[in-house]
Amino acid sequence: MSIFPFKKKELLTEAEKQQLVQAIRDSERLTSGEIRLYVESRCKYVNPMDRAQEIFLQLGMDKTKRSNGVIVYIALKDRQFAILGDRGIHEKVGGDFWVKEGELLIDYFRKNDYVGGIEACIREIGESLCKYFPFEGDDENELPDDIVIGR
Repeated sequence: MSIFPFKKKELLTEAEKQQLVQAIRDSERLTSGEIRLYVESRCKYVNPMDRAQEIFLQLGMDKTKRSNGVIVYIALKDRQFAILGDRGIHEKVGGDFWVKEGELLIDYFRKNDYVGGIEACIREIGESLCKYFPFEGDDENELPDDIVIGR
């Protein structure tokens, strides 16, 4: 999907990065699911979903025990994004869920509230992960919660 022009030179300040990392941690606290945020300036492919798929695999997100990893991918200068969930979560929420999350991002981005949009998206994904993959006593954080910054 395409997003609207950014008004800031950089999308994320250090404080904004910490805010989003905290949103990921809060969202994963009650689920076995994993959420990753990947931000880069340019998408290497015409279709950002293809790039998200490549990154998903590079980050080992396809190796979670319950196939419930989700990546939120954003290419700043190309003004594109993609949200990709592994088969376990996709089977539970269906395609309409991902479309709704994309529309949520666009709504926030139109208001120039990029961080708010990403945070709201992460939190909604977390709610779905909690519903379908609640935390069980032996669950562990399988993937880092930090934001991955590409080129």
